[in-house]
Amino acid sequence: MSNSFNNSNTTVETKTKTKLQKPKLYKVILLNDDYTPMEYVVKLLKIIFKKSDAEAVNIMLMVHEKGSGVCGVFTKEIAETKVSTVVNMAKKDQHPLKCIMEEE
Repeated sequence: MSNSFNNSNTTVETKTKTKLQKPKLYKVILLNDDYTPMEYVVKLLKIIFKKSDAEAVNIMLMVHEKGSGVCGVFTKEIAETKVSTVVNMAKKDQHPLKCIMEEE
C-alpha cells in the first residue's frame, strides 16, 4: 500500500485588495453678465440645483457682486450635465448666462 498525495483537486485562492479611490469633484460656477436678469438666475438655481429661495438669492448676489458664484460640487458627469442644462436653458430663453466647471 502506498501513501501518495494527489494535488490535482486542490485549488488555491488568493485575495487581492483593491483600494477604491473617491471620484474627483467639480465645482459648477455661474459667471456674471450684464444682461441676464437676477430673477432668472434665481429661477435657474432653484430649478436645476434645487436651491431654496434664500440659497438661490445668496448665490445670485455673489455672482452679481464678485463676478462668479459656486452653485454646487458634483462628480464629473453630474457637473457636466448641470453646466449643459444651465447653458441650454439660458440659450433657449435668449440669455447669455455662462456656466463652467472647475476641478475642486
